[in-house]
Amino acid sequence: VSCTKAQDVLVREQIAVDVIVDARKEALHAEETWKLLQTAEELIIAKGKKIVRLVTKEVGKEEVLAQVLGRSGTLRAPTLRVGSRFFVGWGEALFQEFCTGIQKE
Repeated sequence: VSCTKAQDVLVREQIAVDVIVDARKEALHAEETWKLLQTAEELIIAKGKKIVRLVTKEVGKEEVLAQVLGRSGTLRAPTLRVGSRFFVGWGEALFQEFCTGIQKE
């Protein structure tokens, strides 16, 4: 459901996506997730209606993984990368910020 909502926002805002990976088919577990996210300058994570911001270099591996892995132990979906920032999870406020960030770049 959250990926469908994210897709709807991307279509509505006419935002092109370079790569789409189906998380059900290519799940990223802890180590693969860390390899992907450790280079991020900032993580912007939806936690219900709240948005959590992390600077990867300031918090480290354990905190990053605690925030971005779901109950299954894999990277939460949707996850979008814009430059050196990653947006993780679904939330209307998160996607409003995502769309605003895209328009500025």
